[in-house]
Amino acid sequence: MNLNSLDLNLLTALDALLREANVSRAAMRIGLSQPAASHALQRLRDIFGDPLLVRTGSRMELTPRAQALRAPLAQALDQVRGLFVPEDFDAAHSERHFRLMMPDLAVELLMPPLMEKVTQVAPNVRIDVVPWRGPAIFHAEFARTIDLVISIGNAFKGFHRQLLYTDSDALAVRRGHPMGARLKRREMFLAARHVGVIIRGQPEDLIDTWLRTKGIERHISLVVSGYLEALHVAARTDLVAFVPRRLIAALSTQLGLVTVTPPLDPGIDEQFMFHPTRAQMDPGSIWLRRLMLETGRELEKRKAGRFAAPVSSRTSEAQIRDP
Repeated sequence: MNLNSLDLNLLTALDALLREANVSRAAMRIGLSQPAASHALQRLRDIFGDPLLVRTGSRMELTPRAQALRAPLAQALDQVRGLFVPEDFDAAHSERHFRLMMPDLAVELLMPPLMEKVTQVAPNVRIDVVPWRGPAIFHAEFARTIDLVISIGNAFKGFHRQLLYTDSDALAVRRGHPMGARLKRREMFLAARHVGVIIRGQPEDLIDTWLRTKGIERHISLVVSGYLEALHVAARTDLVAFVPRRLIAALSTQLGLVTVTPPLDPGIDEQFMFHPTRAQMDPGSIWLRRLMLETGRELEKRKAGRFAAPVSSRTSEAQIRDP
């Protein structure tokens, strides 16, 4: 292939065609007319010696060759765009959109103070928080769209991590719960009915994965998909939620919750901020990471003594609790 004879604008057209699998939608995506997009598709077919898009009934499908092109093409275009990233980031005038992925507990603890900072210095910047997905379903194409991930563990390929804050787990019950502080005793803990939290991409509540290593199985009466749901249920029933201690404290007044120390110490959870390697030197990413790290440090300082917990064997098993 002689690159001198190749119109590099065709790569943008190809990316749109592969994403949309539809000539009309691809044309709209990149601001071309439908005939121009059709002409680009024909030129690409000639270059690759492959039809790329074929009609199957009423819709178009990608050929195997087109499917294989999607990931390397996207990566190549990212690198080309990186050539034109400005050397500085003007937060006050920026209208950039950032996409963050984090579990609901991180949204509750981090986003209000972070948005206060963003609003003060970058009023036109937009933050999109997308639903959590675990490492097993965090595929490369999705990862390309993410600017930051908040998680524990170290399972995100192509991302760097920095410690954000630490936490520990405790029991949350409603005020006036019939067992109350007696849940500190192992026999009462086992007699209680619990609400489990099974995060997307995980087979079970990872507290139960850890408890099983201790030969303990608790009575799960309800399973929900997030920590906030678990706390709302615990606040209105006699079910017990085994969740991060900082989250209980943040919502205890609002929901009427009481924190109870569990009979077994789960140890320390370390929450990390992950950013893509490709954005290591991106001024906008550096700016957002600095604000997030400041927010994490402030969270760590607040009531630090109250949340302190001795390190246990579970600390070395951090991957077990990756929410």
